[in-house]
Amino acid sequence: MRGSVRMMVAVAIGCWLMMVAQTAAAGEANLSRGKQVYEKYCLACHGKQGRGDGATQFDPPVADLTSSEVLMKPDSRLLRSIHGGRTNTAMDAWKSTLSDEAMRDVLAYILTFPR
Repeated sequence: MRGSVRMMVAVAIGCWLMMVAQTAAAGEANLSRGKQVYEKYCLACHGKQGRGDGATQFDPPVADLTSSEVLMKPDSRLLRSIHGGRTNTAMDAWKSTLSDEAMRDVLAYILTFPR
């Protein structure tokens, strides 16, 4: 009886570890896709590390994605900015260009930038 309980616990732990490993791998893949999206669509304006110092400058200036003003906003608000753009700024809506998954991936990548 004890042997079968131990076996069930071992199997449960093994399954859990496999799920954790797969989730971690998916997270890394999302960051990789997010980096690709960022480099293709965001880098020119927001710069290499998201500080708003890209090659293309605007008035008003592009958002510094590492600022506390931006980082204090919930992810849902940041995703809305990517999806629908920002009024009276150079931030275009990306809803016609990027899938919801790509927007989540790029946001996940942006949130890895050094503060």
